[in-house]
Amino acid sequence: MGVLDQIRGPADLRRLGHRALVQLAQEIREFLVQSVSKTGGHLGPNLGVVELTIALHRVFESPKDRIVFDTGHQAYVHKLLTGRKDFSELRQRGGLSGYPNRGESEHDIVENSHASTALSWADGIAKAYALRGLTDRHVVAVIGDGALTGGMAWEALNNIADGHDRRLVIVVNDNGRSYAPTIGGLARHLDSLRVAPGYENVLSWGKRFLKRTGPPGRLVYEALHGLKKGIKDVVAPQGMFEDLGIKYLGPVDGHDVEAVERVLRVAKQYDGPVIVHVITEKGRGYVPAEEHVADRFHAVGRIHPETGLPIAPARFGWTSVFADEMVKIGRRRPDVVAVTAAMLEPVGLAPFATEFPSRIFDVGIAEQHAATSAAGMAFAGLHPVVAVYATFLNRAFDQVLLDVGLHRAGVTFVLDRAGITGDDGPSHHGIWDLALLRMVPGLKLAAPRDEDTLRSALRAAVEVDDAPTVIRYPKGPLPEPIPAIDALEGVDILGRHGEGTGPDVLIVGIGALVPLALEVGAELAAHGTRATVVDPRWVLPVEPALLKLIGEHTVTVTLEDGIVDGGIGALVAQRALEHGLRSPVHAIGVPLRFIQHSSRNEILDDLGLRAGDVARDVLAVVARLQTGSD
Repeated sequence: MGVLDQIRGPADLRRLGHRALVQLAQEIREFLVQSVSKTGGHLGPNLGVVELTIALHRVFESPKDRIVFDTGHQAYVHKLLTGRKDFSELRQRGGLSGYPNRGESEHDIVENSHASTALSWADGIAKAYALRGLTDRHVVAVIGDGALTGGMAWEALNNIADGHDRRLVIVVNDNGRSYAPTIGGLARHLDSLRVAPGYENVLSWGKRFLKRTGPPGRLVYEALHGLKKGIKDVVAPQGMFEDLGIKYLGPVDGHDVEAVERVLRVAKQYDGPVIVHVITEKGRGYVPAEEHVADRFHAVGRIHPETGLPIAPARFGWTSVFADEMVKIGRRRPDVVAVTAAMLEPVGLAPFATEFPSRIFDVGIAEQHAATSAAGMAFAGLHPVVAVYATFLNRAFDQVLLDVGLHRAGVTFVLDRAGITGDDGPSHHGIWDLALLRMVPGLKLAAPRDEDTLRSALRAAVEVDDAPTVIRYPKGPLPEPIPAIDALEGVDILGRHGEGTGPDVLIVGIGALVPLALEVGAELAAHGTRATVVDPRWVLPVEPALLKLIGEHTVTVTLEDGIVDGGIGALVAQRALEHGLRSPVHAIGVPLRFIQHSSRNEILDDLGLRAGDVARDVLAVVARLQTGSD
């Protein structure tokens, strides 16, 4: 029986000696490689925090002491040590979530996998414990150096610094990376801490050597001790943290479990906030990850565990098309620049960065800053393209509305992974953007249906310099080309189904649901109902040609892979009423709720977003209309 087999909860860790702990770390890494290679998931971040997580659970007593993981994609080791060892369905329906999840364990707290939030959570919990007199409890926040680039983390630090009566430990898991190498002033500061010798070592040498020289040496030592803050600034410049009023400990080797444990026990003795700076290596112990310079296997699909190579090569997808078209645009337009929030590779901007290194700006995990900085660039004569995952634009809505929209800034936002994404769970579905962005006056939004419409929409978006533009597309491979059979101004007609003089249905497919719209049209025709399937090239604003088509049909159905409450279908219905159109608009999309992790296909089945289900709904609407008219 291995050491890992003996661990049923954190208390079991405290009975292990050093040799068993080293063996446990090795077994955990082997387990992670074998398990995640079968399901896909966040491999590199978890391989990097094995010893750190072991030490955390040996020093602190979860769940009495609360451990909050920022982002949470590095919590697989935490799951193992808190009794969750069945990884056979990781990130699949019925299996473990890829992030902490309160429904799984009392040891989990924060389910939101958006970065830079853990310090605020920890601050709030620590404040509550102090106010309630629960002085025997600690709160620990584990945050990566990448997440520290987010402004919310610094807002929290500013408040934590006032909490001298709160037992809060901040563990900075410093691996020099988020998805990619961490950038910016904070990264340079942490670099200086990594390579500087500890000032405690200097004082220790002074105590040993100077005191042996008699009274003069002791006086010199005491003077040095009195200048402790100055020495820190010279030999280990952690003053940035201590100037905030937060005690700093470290840096410490994050792969030496005994060293991490020692520094955590010291931190535990303080009554106020403490920062523990831990140096780790993303992908530690797995050679394919260590050699993968781009992201150290941050997230992987199913791979061969021996080599790290994918079992099924990725098909040419939406992100690749965007990457290619951006380079082409960059060659024609020297004023076009690109902005990313610590996700250069995942959003497809790496080729642009390679060809135009002076025209790429990685702002760290700071979507708000990305949006407003882009507004400034537009004011000064550039056309910035800000590429983020759709779910992360939620964090910058105020900036899109008031900094970009209000000032009619020529900024293009490209939203990758829009709509239902599947296995990463509720915080990663890109289903909120349509309902949010329709509230921005003057904003233009396109949801391309295939490769050609993505390329043409992007080219058109960067030509707009007096309003914000948005391009959104889903995760995954591209569909087959979907040509138009006819076109009106701004609206492509994709299909006309059925014959006769019966009810006439207009089906408006939006983005990734255009193929579904075509299937629904065929289903309706099979049931004797005529259907016209269209795709508006620009979803926002509502095209006049679309309103004209609505007036020519008995009923209109909109299909969108976003929140249906207040979404595009609701807007189309509103505009139709404003124009005096009597034809009803029936909106179909994602219900207003948080959707747990499952495959995209399973979720679409659950939501009734299949051709047969939608066709039945539409036929029921048509039947009600006919009954009402008889």
